[in-house]
Amino acid sequence: MENILVRQMNINDIDLVCDIEVKSFSTPWSKNAFVDEIESNKLSDYLVVEYQGKVVGYGGMWLILDEAHITNIAIHPNFRGKGLGNYIVEGIINRCREKNILKITLEVRESNHTAIALYKKYGFEECGKRLGYYSDTNEDAIIMWKNF
Repeated sequence: MENILVRQMNINDIDLVCDIEVKSFSTPWSKNAFVDEIESNKLSDYLVVEYQGKVVGYGGMWLILDEAHITNIAIHPNFRGKGLGNYIVEGIINRCREKNILKITLEVRESNHTAIALYKKYGFEECGKRLGYYSDTNEDAIIMWKNF
């Protein structure tokens, strides 16, 4: 795919990221939460994907010792199905390799089969469940891990 760039998220991306967040999740993070992640959280690392010069997706993680915990990944609904989620996952994996991270974990809604398939494609394995993890629906989360 042409005209794709994955780069570090910066404060100027927050409004676009919040728009994607609201359109992607039933309990979206606030603008202040993203600002705190970028400006204050020393453990956070966030990427955006640009398609044809526009931010259309993002992904973030917390780096704790030799582990990464993916906090969120989303692609704008108008740009889904183009393989852009691959770029975010690959970007996160590459950042982890650069920082000598040994494991990556995440939680994903049990019903989000598209995301689960994406993570499995990159070597994540289902390792458990968090019952009632999502407060909006009481849906269970699948816990996934990738080891390097």
